[in-house]
Amino acid sequence: MHHFDDILAIAAKRRGGEAQVWEGIVPPKSRDEIAAISDDAFLAVFAEGIFQTGLAWTVVQNKWPGIVEAFGGFEVGRVAMMSPEWFDDLVGDTRVIRSGAKIRAIQENAVMIQEAAQGAGFGQFVADWPRDDFAGLMLWLKKNGSRLGGSVGAYGLRRLGVDSFILSRDVVARLVAEGVIDKAPTSQRALGQVQAAFNTWVAQSGRSLTEVSRVLAYSIDG
Repeated sequence: MHHFDDILAIAAKRRGGEAQVWEGIVPPKSRDEIAAISDDAFLAVFAEGIFQTGLAWTVVQNKWPGIVEAFGGFEVGRVAMMSPEWFDDLVGDTRVIRSGAKIRAIQENAVMIQEAAQGAGFGQFVADWPRDDFAGLMLWLKKNGSRLGGSVGAYGLRRLGVDSFILSRDVVARLVAEGVIDKAPTSQRALGQVQAAFNTWVAQSGRSLTEVSRVLAYSIDG
């Protein structure tokens, strides 16, 4: 496995310089900032990812204001207690993506957020998760959430500023090239190997998971 500086050099060569590699990368939020994010914001970002799956981005983007309105602003307590009548109304509501399975998943994730928050807030739950075990958090979301496996949960947390890595095609390609894994990781063991590699590169560089993830992606010809 190459030292992070070597991978950064590859990325810089392909992007036209190191400054171009770091350009536009938004640093992750602090623990206190993550803890302050509302439960509703977490539910909304997960819902957006769920609706996005299998559809063109513009479809959800164009419908998003109506979706937020139809779901009552994604108020976690209300969505968690979704009545059969409200569910049926949403399935027939042209403002939303009318998939009963996706709508039910959003309701189930509202319940998951409530249970994990334990009165302190889901943001506090995420903020307290060890930063060197992001893979563990992804596995937790996959197990306890609904339709949050793959990249849905990771992308949602990244959008809210949580320090994270995204297992995109290019990041996986770099991990394979470095001998960390031999294919896209799906098992707990493979994700553990990925986490260990990221932790090594974070220690070598002093950078965040978010920044290391982006450098790995930029080191692959796309």
